[in-house]
Amino acid sequence: MSLPHLLLCSVAIFCVLYAPQPLLSVFAHQYQITPAKSGMLMSVTMLPLAIAPICYGLLFTKRNPLKIIKVVMLLLALCCVGFALSGHFQWMLAIRFAEGLLLPAALTAMTGYLGRTYQHSQLKRTMSWYIGSTIVGGYLGRTLAANFAVWFNWQSFYLLNAVMLVLLAWRIKPARAQAVSSQANHPLAYLKPLKQVNLLSLYGAVFCMFFCFAALLNYLPFILSNDYQVSDPRLIGWVYTGYLIGACLSLSTPLLSKLSTSMWQILSGLFALYCLTIVGMLWHHFWLFLVLFTVFCACMFMIHASAAPLANQLSKAEATVTNGAYVSFYYCGGALGSYLPGIIYQRWGLVYFLLTLLFVCSGGLLLVWRNYCQTEPDKASLTHKST
Repeated sequence: MSLPHLLLCSVAIFCVLYAPQPLLSVFAHQYQITPAKSGMLMSVTMLPLAIAPICYGLLFTKRNPLKIIKVVMLLLALCCVGFALSGHFQWMLAIRFAEGLLLPAALTAMTGYLGRTYQHSQLKRTMSWYIGSTIVGGYLGRTLAANFAVWFNWQSFYLLNAVMLVLLAWRIKPARAQAVSSQANHPLAYLKPLKQVNLLSLYGAVFCMFFCFAALLNYLPFILSNDYQVSDPRLIGWVYTGYLIGACLSLSTPLLSKLSTSMWQILSGLFALYCLTIVGMLWHHFWLFLVLFTVFCACMFMIHASAAPLANQLSKAEATVTNGAYVSFYYCGGALGSYLPGIIYQRWGLVYFLLTLLFVCSGGLLLVWRNYCQTEPDKASLTHKST
């Protein structure tokens, strides 16, 4: 499977995940439900994403990843059709839960395939491109879903995406990718190499990173309409352009390694800037919010693009297990971030919502800074020994 084809598949898959997000206020009005309850359309999908990837990582160690991607994409196409034709919110939640079970299978298979196929500098580059494709998919899913809701109806985008998923899946040739053999013969044997303090700290930081990102992106339509009086779904959709600009900035992530030899130092700086953007959003100014939102997105993508290959470099586990655990921590943060901060926003408003995000983001900063402080003495002792 060529890398461009895999990236297009990733775009289509992430359109499925994020398309409901800009429509949450529409669904809340249509079904007469609270913002937090409409946010469950994201939470109910991210909950399986938080648990399933590590299980899939174990199951896929000896299986063909491209075959898995193909089957999952066809099933996601059926889910898209079902979601578009469903007229009841409870059915929509059930379909989103089914998507949540399918999506981690595709994501784990994709990252596992990249981890098996590419090494060292190639892995960093391909992971950056893959993460870029997830960003593009998230942007297109949000923006096109919002605009299709105005141009035609919100169901039309889901039907279009279903067609794209089928066409891309049809082009996958599973016979070209072979499963790998492993000496491990028990699930615990696969998981044991993950018991590294620095790796677990990285996973924890990734949890904090996506908790904040999912919270802000999930409740952005409500923040724009309630706090900034922006109610047009098209304008809300185009606000996500800051998300795309941030994605473009994140493509420069491989260049950061030239600024410092320590990835932990780079991650610490990115997390510090991530925290500062949240602090800046406490000032209630629309254009400042848009600028900070763009920087916020760029920081998240750059952290993600740095952390994913670093996890593969640190881990001694099989690629699907390493990436399955990464995806689990990532979406565990997303599942909690897409629901819990919404309750705080609903009861106490934007300021306390942002302070909650700042608290969690500071936790991520402490985790990566702790790893940086631990690696520096190790480097110093090695230098002392060599002299």
